[in-house]
Amino acid sequence: MKDTQISIKDDFWNEYTELVRTTVIPYQWEALNDRIQDAEPSYSIRNFRIAAGLEKGEFGGWIFQDSDLYKWLEAVAYSLERQPDPELEKIADEAIELIGQAQHENGYLNTYFTIQEPGKEWSNLYEAHELYCAGHLFEAAVAYYRATGKRKLLDISCRFADLIASLFGKEPGQMQAYCGHPEVELALVKLYQVTGEERYLNLSLYFIDERGSKPNYFLEEWERRGRTTIWAQGEPNLEVYQSHIPVREQPVAVGHAVRAVYLYTAMADLARLTGDVKLREACERLWANTTGKQMYITGGIGATHLGEAFTFDHDLPNDIVYAETCASIGLIFWARRMLQLEAKSEYADVMERALYNNVLGSMAKDGKHFFYVNPLEVWPEASAMSPDKFHVKPVRQKWFGCSCCPPNVARLLGSLDDYIYDVSEDGSTVRVHLFIGSEVAFETGGRKIVMN
Repeated sequence: MKDTQISIKDDFWNEYTELVRTTVIPYQWEALNDRIQDAEPSYSIRNFRIAAGLEKGEFGGWIFQDSDLYKWLEAVAYSLERQPDPELEKIADEAIELIGQAQHENGYLNTYFTIQEPGKEWSNLYEAHELYCAGHLFEAAVAYYRATGKRKLLDISCRFADLIASLFGKEPGQMQAYCGHPEVELALVKLYQVTGEERYLNLSLYFIDERGSKPNYFLEEWERRGRTTIWAQGEPNLEVYQSHIPVREQPVAVGHAVRAVYLYTAMADLARLTGDVKLREACERLWANTTGKQMYITGGIGATHLGEAFTFDHDLPNDIVYAETCASIGLIFWARRMLQLEAKSEYADVMERALYNNVLGSMAKDGKHFFYVNPLEVWPEASAMSPDKFHVKPVRQKWFGCSCCPPNVARLLGSLDDYIYDVSEDGSTVRVHLFIGSEVAFETGGRKIVMN
């Protein structure tokens, strides 16, 4: 329901939201600027400065490093929406200005290809995460616009989205392709919802429809690149990237767990907005398999570090588990969308399970140390000496070279009030999904209703 106002009034959760505001967001800003002693460098702000022409140097970090800054900005937006902070807003505005300086004239924005491989844009959709990074940019832009009313990041995003819409599709001269890491699909839905531009919704649906079609784009792309890859070996593994068959036909959850739940989140969004019955049936089928046969008691998903992936039904080892924090966050995103499709308690139960056990457990109470992998059993000596368990850390880390999880935690906890209630359009029905002390206010029949 429009104009619904929700605020958390809960000692346990207020402690966490305050921690995010006062500690996590400032700490992560320092990390993005490579100012955390003895922590792995981020290179994120430095990459944007180089791409903007403000300093010289080579690209640093993972190919998708831009997304860390975007997720941080999204967390900032949620914090500003709930508690204005002029100093934090100024820092965010300066970061947005830097992003704008790194954007190309045609709207393209990606520091890796600007710095490291100019002219090779869109040549490796299988691994290069260009659309993934774009998706996180769009999500940050929507959140920041809603929080502050400022359009700069939204305008940057719309320029990039318009470029993508012109390049991808089934018209002559367009690329019939999609990203190796789903994310832009769910982000385009958000961009559509805030702008009303149907082309963004249609583009999201196009990417969903195209995924797994034949001939398979990733195999063709791999051949064109001379069968070379960035970090994988051999022929593309289509199951890892959920592109082995069309999404409406996929019977079970396979492949990289974060990719999977980001994809399923977008599918649920589109099923609701378009009324696509087959897409909804696929979401329900995949949900039943993921949560009924491939989920840990903690709400963790993704049993193996090889591909950070699902394996097979009921294969849930405790000691070599992966259960990436981002995967449980993505599971919460998906559960929230399933609740919007149908108010079923099982969706809320999974959301609650993943939130309290996996996501909260991934961050120390100081807001400065994090787990990427969330094991159920740890033998410190094995973590240090067994090649099968190097990924299992016995203590939380200050930061990671691939640090997708910490800013993901910040943006989820910062937006937690969005997960508590659903109010029907006419205000006649209020559904509570999480047992969190809170207040919801809305208008119906000319009267203001407040519930807590």
